[in-house]
Amino acid sequence: MASMNEPVETAEPSRVWAAAVEILRCIEPGFDFSLVEKVFTDVVRLFRGEYPGYRKIRTPYHDLTHTLDVFVCAVRLLHGARVAGHALSQEDITRGLVAALFHDIGYAQEDVEDSGTGAQYTPVHVQRGIGFMGRYLAAKGISLESIHAIACIMLATDHRQGFSSVTFPDEHTALVGRLVGTADLVGQMADRQYLEKLLFLYFEFREAQVGDFGSMQELLRRTGDFYQTTRKRLDEEFGGAHQLLTQHFKAYSNVERNFYMESIAKNLDYLDQVIRQDEADYLSMLKRGGIAEQALEMARSAGYV
Repeated sequence: MASMNEPVETAEPSRVWAAAVEILRCIEPGFDFSLVEKVFTDVVRLFRGEYPGYRKIRTPYHDLTHTLDVFVCAVRLLHGARVAGHALSQEDITRGLVAALFHDIGYAQEDVEDSGTGAQYTPVHVQRGIGFMGRYLAAKGISLESIHAIACIMLATDHRQGFSSVTFPDEHTALVGRLVGTADLVGQMADRQYLEKLLFLYFEFREAQVGDFGSMQELLRRTGDFYQTTRKRLDEEFGGAHQLLTQHFKAYSNVERNFYMESIAKNLDYLDQVIRQDEADYLSMLKRGGIAEQALEMARSAGYV
């Protein structure tokens, strides 16, 4: 996430982990990283196709970088919450980080699931992820109480249901749910390549038969409306938790700014320019990472253009 203050290269998991450890030590110098580190390592293995019994995760938008973006944002929000005086315990923080790492693991396919990219599970991926998380943590002797709390936090990232429909075991868990739900939205929309990556999201939606987007350009045109809905969710359902990022940056970097929300604003401003272009020209404005070229080739291969 090169646009963030104190940039973290989320394409390199070792750098993400090192940054997370540094921030978490600001929260609590004696933080016990053992469970989070194990989950972090195994989630990376799952995405790379190195986890026994599972295929490499192939969803083009919901990839490892997305999960690491959300994880880093969750770490920062948890730090901001502590700075703001919220009495989150080490266990609360651990549960939030585990939930952030597992929040999209429902896209993973077992070896026997050989059709599609995993995007076909979009409507149920949170529930699938909760199932994986429960089996994984139970095998490590984690209590049912913790597994239930983490499941509730993961449900906060299911944008098809309202936050109020989740029955949290206590207010601390509900707060962590707001933070992780916020990280899922803010972390992806602040990515400097967010607009380009929306082209990949179009293919996931087509595979899942979600929405009625007739083209990649139409998805981009409707992203502004999506953000208005998202902003309402951030401000109302999640209680404006994104403001805690300002607390994090002020305490951690001595800069009183919210680099995430600033980056989102820049993305939306540029989106306004992109969607004014004719269909033949809009892709020429999406230049980062060679993503537009990849998406166009994917569209041609699928017969969409």
